[in-house]
Amino acid sequence: MKTITVKRAAENWSVSERWVQTCCAKGEIKGAIKESGVWRIPEDAPRPVRTPSGKRGNRVITPLKVLSLFSGCGGMDLGFEGGFRVLNTSVNPKINPHWRVRREGERWTYLPQTRFHTVFANDILPYARRAWTEYFCQRFGIPKMSYHETSIVDLVKLQETNGHSMFPEGVDIVTGGFPCQDFSISGKRKGFDSDTGHDGKRRGDDVPSIESRGQLYMWMREVISLTQPKLFIAENVKGLTNLKDVKEVIEKDFASVCNGGYIVVPARVLLAANYGVPQSRERVIFYGFKRSALRTEALNALTQSVIDTEYDPYPIPTHQDGVTNKEHLLPFVTLKDVFSDLPEPEEAIDIDQKKYSKAKYMGKHCQGQTEINLDGIGPTIRSEHHGNIEYRRLSMEHGGKCAKELAEGKKERRLTIRECARIQTFPDNYRFVTSARKGEPGISASEAYKLIGNAVPPLLAYHIAKRIEDNWDKYFR
Repeated sequence: MKTITVKRAAENWSVSERWVQTCCAKGEIKGAIKESGVWRIPEDAPRPVRTPSGKRGNRVITPLKVLSLFSGCGGMDLGFEGGFRVLNTSVNPKINPHWRVRREGERWTYLPQTRFHTVFANDILPYARRAWTEYFCQRFGIPKMSYHETSIVDLVKLQETNGHSMFPEGVDIVTGGFPCQDFSISGKRKGFDSDTGHDGKRRGDDVPSIESRGQLYMWMREVISLTQPKLFIAENVKGLTNLKDVKEVIEKDFASVCNGGYIVVPARVLLAANYGVPQSRERVIFYGFKRSALRTEALNALTQSVIDTEYDPYPIPTHQDGVTNKEHLLPFVTLKDVFSDLPEPEEAIDIDQKKYSKAKYMGKHCQGQTEINLDGIGPTIRSEHHGNIEYRRLSMEHGGKCAKELAEGKKERRLTIRECARIQTFPDNYRFVTSARKGEPGISASEAYKLIGNAVPPLLAYHIAKRIEDNWDKYFR
């Protein structure tokens, strides 16, 4: 059995060495043994589950349970858990001084864990489950059985027909990035009339169906009805907001759950770059608050046409394009900063930095044939690009602008898996490309691109989570 040191385990789990030693002494790390006064820990030992409660002043603080739908590889889930590293330039301590972040060298900042803990996740893609469980089970001690490789439609039907509870009890928050392909401007924009089913397969007819991919938010609504969380958060592409009256329809449908038992505040589009994410990604966020759980002051504030800043659930921006020292905002994080310490694929050890699409250059008239701007933010990382992910570097012949790099012998190539992951703010210890083993499916480079492109940037999700965490006791009784 391969073992690692306390120091290595602490680095893997992004915790202190003292905490690991304490867990070893308490017998909370399976297989840990002490030899000559030194703890040795099995290499594949999962991180112990966090303690059931904490204290803030004289009050006991219990973890808040999160039920995650359409989880993919867990971008939203990682943001809600916390406990990962981002670039120093991605964090603005003047806006969020209470975050208690930890600087780790000249480049990295560790974001501490939050009060939230994931108790349920689901997705229909087997390789999404593999990526999620590989990371979350190891990092946070979440059991593999918490991730369900089952369609949300089938889960709801099983509970309604068999009477068996398919979802955990006592859930505090339901989150879900319901499928966005039918609302995205890069797709066919069939919206509610999607011809793809809830299982990801093309339907054999053109008749609109409540079980189509474009209406899966209604099944998220059913899960909300079954679990009745204090809060739900739904996420989708910006394109949803300018497709007929889709946004308003979804807001009304969510508000009608449990016979009008939820306040749905007006949805808002968030630009990821405004929160330290080096990317032009824009996403619309829906919030729903359970009326009966709210404090009177919060109920009054959230039902106003203009919500007071104190009760506004949307996170406060920390970055702005080209702005410094204006209302304490920082300039956008540039790709030059993001990529500065990454070696070329031929020199890399990290398999995710070695792998990149070899799709040939097709001309500027096609999608994904442009070179990223190192002095700016990155493009929105797409899941459905068919290999045409943007270029890290184009040749001079194709209009490349990295003359110095080309002169140094660096070749024309597209973005690597790791570069895309960094643009999305996934930490480097999140592994994507893996081989099949022990009955678990492998993850190809193509599948890794898709997982990353479908995800919510973890740092953006962290901002959302921390804003809710800060206001939780202000909102709920």
